[in-house]
Amino acid sequence: MTVRQVVVDHVLFVVRDLEASRRFYEAALAPLGFTVQYEEEHCVSFGVERADDFAICRGDETPTTGAHVAFLAESREAVDAFFEAAVSSGGRQKSRPSLRAEYHTGYYGAFVWDPEDNNIEAVFHGPRE
Repeated sequence: MTVRQVVVDHVLFVVRDLEASRRFYEAALAPLGFTVQYEEEHCVSFGVERADDFAICRGDETPTTGAHVAFLAESREAVDAFFEAAVSSGGRQKSRPSLRAEYHTGYYGAFVWDPEDNNIEAVFHGPRE
């Protein structure tokens, strides 16, 4: 059996307050290398160059709540920086950065609630022991 890497092309959250969500995501995702890649009046997309993977859009329909998205970090330090930036820019602490052996021995993650009550995570996959 071959193992196939699964990649999600993009994710979009509907938000009530675009400015508050934008401030949160700009700050929280910066330590992970994400910047604003595209914006228009009602939407902002974040990602790395030529890959706007994550968008928030103000909409009339019910906002996205209760979702869980995990963003990949390049180091434990990036997870720590994500957590500090997220909490200081409008996010609420869910779980501080730490090793999560229940996932695997090298799993280092942090969780915060975004302004719309979505569970946002940064994770670094270190070596498994």
